[in-house]
Amino acid sequence: MPLLRVTTNKPLSETGQQQAVKTLSAAVAGLLGKPESYVMVILQVNSAMLFAGSDSPLAYLELKSLGLPEDKTSEFSSALCALASEQLGIAEDRTYIEFSSPPRHFWGWNSST
Repeated sequence: MPLLRVTTNKPLSETGQQQAVKTLSAAVAGLLGKPESYVMVILQVNSAMLFAGSDSPLAYLELKSLGLPEDKTSEFSSALCALASEQLGIAEDRTYIEFSSPPRHFWGWNSST
């Protein structure tokens, strides 16, 4: 059950948001080798944010997935930073990413875990 949450201080049009979440959803499915039908993407735009004392465009990403392979996080970081740059116009050095792999019993879906 992969979840990608993207929070940015950059405003995006409704069309831009929809395009971004569709692209990000397909990318996460491809990166993790999981069906896109399991992927959820949350995009929060125009948030009050500051990084390194500057409010220049920035993003905070959280990628959570059961069984997230620790040895792939560097590869995932590179791909997600590139996507943030392409889809949102955020410089790679203005993007933080948190990776997590919760225990299966801490991830619920469809009335089950």
